[in-house]
Parts: sequence; C-alpha cells; structure tokens
Amino acid sequence: MARHWAAFIALGLASATPAFAAGQADAKGFVEDSTLNVLLRNAFINRDYRDGNQDKREWGQGIVANFESGFTQGTVGVGVDAFAAYGLRLDSTRRRAGAGGIDFFKQEDSTGKPASDLAKGGASLKVRVSNTVLAYGDLRPSLPVLNHDDSRLLPESYTGTLLTSSEIDGLELVAGRFHAQSRKSDEGRDSGGLKGIDVIGGSYQFNDALSAALYFSDVDNVVRDNSFKRQYVNLNYALPIASNTLSFDLNGYRTKYDVSGDKNRIWSLAATYETGPHAFTLAYQRSSGDVGFDYGWYQKAGGTGNGGASIWLANSYWSDFNGKDEKSWQLAYAVDFGQYGMPGLKYRVAYVRGSDIDTDVTTRGKEHEFFNQISYTVQNGAAKDLNIRLRTSALRVSSDAADYNVSGREVRVFIDYPFNAF
Repeated sequence: MARHWAAFIALGLASATPAFAAGQADAKGFVEDSTLNVLLRNAFINRDYRDGNQDKREWGQGIVANFESGFTQGTVGVGVDAFAAYGLRLDSTRRRAGAGGIDFFKQEDSTGKPASDLAKGGASLKVRVSNTVLAYGDLRPSLPVLNHDDSRLLPESYTGTLLTSSEIDGLELVAGRFHAQSRKSDEGRDSGGLKGIDVIGGSYQFNDALSAALYFSDVDNVVRDNSFKRQYVNLNYALPIASNTLSFDLNGYRTKYDVSGDKNRIWSLAATYETGPHAFTLAYQRSSGDVGFDYGWYQKAGGTGNGGASIWLANSYWSDFNGKDEKSWQLAYAVDFGQYGMPGLKYRVAYVRGSDIDTDVTTRGKEHEFFNQISYTVQNGAAKDLNIRLRTSALRVSSDAADYNVSGREVRVFIDYPFNAF
C-alpha cells in the first residue's frame, strides 16, 4: 500500500497545474464560504422474524448538525469541518434491541438494555492546494471499499487522513488511512474498535455516457484471521435511445484474506431502461470463491469495520444476496409521479431471487425478497425538502440456508427534514 500512496501523491503533484487551479483560486474565505446544515430524522425499523427467532424493533429521533468552513485565501487554503449528533430512543426493549441490521442504540454489556440516548461529534482540519484537499480528523468517507453507514438513525464516522485530488477534469483520485471507527449506535471516537484501513483509488468520467472506477483497500483487523485486501471495479454506460435511455452498471469486488488465503469474487450487472417517468431494471449478481462476501459491522464485535454501506452491488436490499457461491436475479420497476401532477412522489418495487447458496448442509440453498418503497418530498412551503419514506421487505430463506440468513418481514419508516441554518 505504501507504493500506491507514493504513486498517488506524485500524480497529484504533477497534475496540479495552474490550468486546473480554480478550486483554491476561487476561495472567498474561512467565514464567507461557511455553511451549517441540520438534519432532523425520525427513524423506525421493525423486523418480524420467522422460525421462532426473536422479533427486533427500534425507534428513535435524531438530529445531526454539519458545519463546513470555507478555505482561507492564498495559495494554500485552510479550513475546518465539524459535526454533532444526538439520538433519543423512543421505543425498544432489552428483547427487541440488538439486531445487527438495525443498530440504533447499543445495548449495555452487563444488562443488555439499550441506551436511552446518545451524543457524539467530531471535527477535522482540511488543507487545500489548487483542487487537492488533505483532511485529517473525524471523517465520513463515501467510497465503495469504505462507505460510512448513514441509513440508520445516526451516521458512522472514521478517524484518519483522506487525500482527495480533482486536478484533472472528470478525474477524482483518493487515498486514505483510518485508525478509528465511531459506531452509529454508540458514543466514543473508536467505539467500533478499528485497527486500521488503508484505501486508494479513483473514478473517471470519460464523457456524458461512460464512467469507470477502481479502488483498493487493505483491512487490518483486530482478529488477524479476518484481515483482508479488497479491490473494486465499476463501469457505467448510458445509451440514448431516442428520448429514452438504456444504462448498464457493472460492479465487482475481489477479496483475499491475509492468513487463510480464502478468496471471494462477487459482481453484478444491472440494465435499466428509462422512458419518461418509468424505469425498468433487470440485474444479475454472482458470488464465487471459498467464502461469501463480508462487509460492515465492527471489528470489536467480530465484523470487518469497513462501513455498513460498503456494498455497491445491484441486488442489495434487506438481504444482500452475498452468500458463498450464490447467484441471484432481480426484476425492478420505479416510477416518478412528477409527470402525473404529483411532484416529489416516487415508488419502487423489486423482486430478487437467489439460489445455489453453499452452507454447511447444502450447496442448493435459496432465498427470495419482495421489496417495496414509496417516498414523498415536500416541494415548497415551510416544510420544503421534508422527505417521508416507507419501505417494506418480505424475505424467505430455505431451511437448509438458515445459518446464512433468516426469513422475516421488515418495515422501515424514515422522516427526514434537512434545512440550511446558514
């Protein structure tokens, strides 16, 4: 990984020419470019498990404030970013809390009781030269190999260094090293118990129709056997057809574990046809190798620590369809009701079917999921941008694949109200 860092820094410095130096040159000042955005979030998730498993449910109210300063003027600009978050538990009990896939409030180790509330925050220092930014501190990376989870009540965050360079039009390069993870359900800068993650990669927009991305990560786990190296690749192509669009999205990961040498390859290809307000998607996903595809959770609790949203694959809903040797198909439909006189109202439905899951007792395990989501965003008035999302999933897993996944029904209700304070 050290040689990747050296090559990246050399490329960033070589490309930092005056022709592309508009980023820092346009700086208005630390205060003048500062913003404070606030998000109010009410979140509810209920999971009704089958086969005698304990149902899980959590409900909470959260508030997240994000401050971003501008950069000081001059050749080298300096700034500060900070965030503060607070969550209040509205409903959950000792028996119903503790689902890894919900994780609003961490349970106390001694009693199992979920916390009644939690507060957390962080800050980072950033330095910019031209269009290259070096940031150190508490960050929330959004990369395919390290993607912080913001799909629950409060977001995850990581402590470390991240270098982002956009010197060449259409090309973004990143490199980072992180040594602490703050879990979304607990206070403390390293409540997740992260040992270390290195990331490097980039994305390039060739033109309006074609883009590509390539990223690498090196996960150093507190449990040595769970350390691994991972690569990610993406190709996206949009083909205009009259006034419509047919797009293809290819995503793939390759993982190799440091100690055992076990490997996993997983990829997905999605084709989406968009015509007017309608979108039709057909996708195929395939996992192969010695083990299934693992991601997320916290190293202190036996997870990978690489972010609860680090799976950029087509067939990821409640189930990720990422079991050992699993193959899955998806058929989906989405509609935007804006063209029907109801702007802000959207609906998506999907059906995914997986097969050939390899477990301790079978190589023919199966699962299927029926997904629905309807959302509405207020278009104007005092509540402008308030978003309401109702999402349901019905998941069925064959009994011989029960050690891989669990059948059940899930309901999620999220109400987000973002606004700009200044």
